[in-house]
Amino acid sequence: MTMTSLEAARELLREFPVADGHNDLPWALREQVGYDLDARDITGDQSAFLHTDLARLRAGGVGAQFWSVYVPSDRPGAVTATLEQIDCVRRLLDRHPAELRAALTAAEMEAARAEGRIASLMGAEGGHSIDNSLATLRMLYALGVRYMTLTHNHNIAWADSATDEAAVGGLTDFGRAVVREMNREGMLVDLSHVAATTMRDALDASVAPVIFSHSSSRAVCDHPRNIPDDVLERLPANGGVAMVTFVPKFVLQAAVDWTAAADENMRVHGLHHLDTTPEAMAVHRAFEEQNPRPVATVATVADHLDHMREVTGIDHLGIGGDYDGTAFTPEGLGDVSCYPHLIAELLDRGWSRTDLAKLTWRNAVRVLGAAEDVARDLQARTGPSHATLEQLDG
Repeated sequence: MTMTSLEAARELLREFPVADGHNDLPWALREQVGYDLDARDITGDQSAFLHTDLARLRAGGVGAQFWSVYVPSDRPGAVTATLEQIDCVRRLLDRHPAELRAALTAAEMEAARAEGRIASLMGAEGGHSIDNSLATLRMLYALGVRYMTLTHNHNIAWADSATDEAAVGGLTDFGRAVVREMNREGMLVDLSHVAATTMRDALDASVAPVIFSHSSSRAVCDHPRNIPDDVLERLPANGGVAMVTFVPKFVLQAAVDWTAAADENMRVHGLHHLDTTPEAMAVHRAFEEQNPRPVATVATVADHLDHMREVTGIDHLGIGGDYDGTAFTPEGLGDVSCYPHLIAELLDRGWSRTDLAKLTWRNAVRVLGAAEDVARDLQARTGPSHATLEQLDG
């Protein structure tokens, strides 16, 4: 990577900034400081605690961020916790109006870019956040949530997760009703975390483009969280966007195997494998001292993008780093300031400025706008659904 390519990357990002599909800052703020935003003031350098602060977002060329309003899928009270996450994002917007702007539409994303502010959107991570209620889904949309990942790490009653044992074989009838209601609202259907069967069923059910907010290629790294080629091949007809993630255990095969051993070590110590508290990170570090962790790099992520572009085309790719939602990051992609390194790598591989503008900005804006268009059409023809899980699935 030359300085010339890195400078070219930064110049491109000034015009076409990154619209990142997934950042877990709100959950990190909950876990670390109980939402005390003074204790983790992102106007200052938070590099000792977080992947994200305002200065590093600027340095990384971030122009839009889907903030994940994530709640673990194995904890009770998901609806309440999701509302607390939404409140956290709103408070961040209130605290930093010169840097962050709420964006509910594609037009508002573009308006934020024109103002030099970071468009801030929200995505709910896991259908457990609606507690099997279409009315709750509509209320999340009313509060600003613009995508919902159908599952997180565990199955729910109406959809199978990528990292759980198959239960319903994809989507149930109620699951398809959820997808249709999301289409009607204008909420993007996010297929990260779901089983491949669920991906295919959702593509069958959705009349609006779908997204993968933070997933990479299963052909390049065989992890169930990644996207099989047959699903990538369907995105052009659907209009959707697959946003490559940076998480080493999803992008580097050696890291997949190492992570399985590290997760088991966490369980032996009575800790959840996704725990990023100081105690948990100490356990991680001790394990790593004895078992050196395979290191993903910027090139590892670029390999995924090269393959995904070949399979699905440049109009269907984006970026979803998963910062503050992962304990480890690739070398060269350590925090939100590092997106220029990936763009420079792609420039060195011959990606054109036009292609990179689609990857970073244009595809994400287009897909949200397309969902809005579908919603206007559906709302003109149909009313809200009042279907229940019991009615449709028995």
